[in-house]
Amino acid sequence: MDSDRSVPVVVIGAGQAGLAVAYYLRRFELVAGQDFVVLDRGPDAGGAWQHRWQSLRLGSAHRVHDLPGMAELGLSFDTAERDVPARDVVGDYYRRYEQHFQLGVERPVTVRSVANHGADLLVQTDRGAIATRFVVNATGTWGAPFIPHYPGTPGFAGRHLHTSDFVSAEEFRDKNVIVVGGGTSAIGFMLELEGVASGLTWVSRRPIDWLDSEQLDIEDAAAAVAQQDKAARAGRALPSIVSGTGVPKTRRIAAGINRGLLVARPMFARLETDGARWADGSFAPADAIIWATGFRPELRHLAPLKLREQAGGVTVAAGASWTDPRIFLAGYGPQASTVGASRAGRTIARQIMALL
Repeated sequence: MDSDRSVPVVVIGAGQAGLAVAYYLRRFELVAGQDFVVLDRGPDAGGAWQHRWQSLRLGSAHRVHDLPGMAELGLSFDTAERDVPARDVVGDYYRRYEQHFQLGVERPVTVRSVANHGADLLVQTDRGAIATRFVVNATGTWGAPFIPHYPGTPGFAGRHLHTSDFVSAEEFRDKNVIVVGGGTSAIGFMLELEGVASGLTWVSRRPIDWLDSEQLDIEDAAAAVAQQDKAARAGRALPSIVSGTGVPKTRRIAAGINRGLLVARPMFARLETDGARWADGSFAPADAIIWATGFRPELRHLAPLKLREQAGGVTVAAGASWTDPRIFLAGYGPQASTVGASRAGRTIARQIMALL
């Protein structure tokens, strides 16, 4: 297929990683729309945050680090409002950031595939095809929710939903709910559903590693990132960050533990029509199961390039694919944190400039 236009660099995704790359490309005096384009499938600014539930606030989830250059606008997430939805704050800040640095984000644009086009690449979208020399994939994980399979799942008569589907606790008023997962999203759902759901059960595949502090231990966080980097370099599936860092006990979480709410049961053995059954024969009724079981990197559109290794991942180091030097993955593996994504933007932009 012929291209409708040509541009040297295509950035896919305008979340924290994509915006960070675009910022540094602008710092190198590249012009949006001419030297690079940023494509985003979201209807508005804010990346995956625009899809998060209304009640989520900054400070109740993982910390959001500032984008590079954000101080120039007089903005910082450290001083942002805590009494309005996080999705509104992030969306507003990102929108102002895009405008200030003239990043020219094109939306909504859905990228369907990236394939070889001679020596270059062809990015096929719902608005036409773009020929390019380099692709920066910054699609994150929100579009690839992970729900594990357990025996009896097809026969469960209630509602299944993932973190990405959650809208409001009110949907579950007077319902029996099972929350699955060992991270901050699962904990947040338990706290929101308390007093709303008629029955509430929390289950986790592994014991919760509570930290006796309100913030992540720096050494544990660094070790978890190192494990992500090791897996990415080896082309393996990426490990869970939470399993390597533990969960800090904020005052709200500590209170939930003390009153017996935040006590996780081990995983059930199977699902039945109206609930879950454990190996010891115990049973919990359920009208709904919320799977707070994480996400996987969203890379389906890169399938024509055959980057995925037999070990289940993509071989990436310093944001660059080792399989195809035309492909960069921003926000992948050790760069998935907000601070990691910002640093990756500079690293990837420098590599691209050296190759242009």
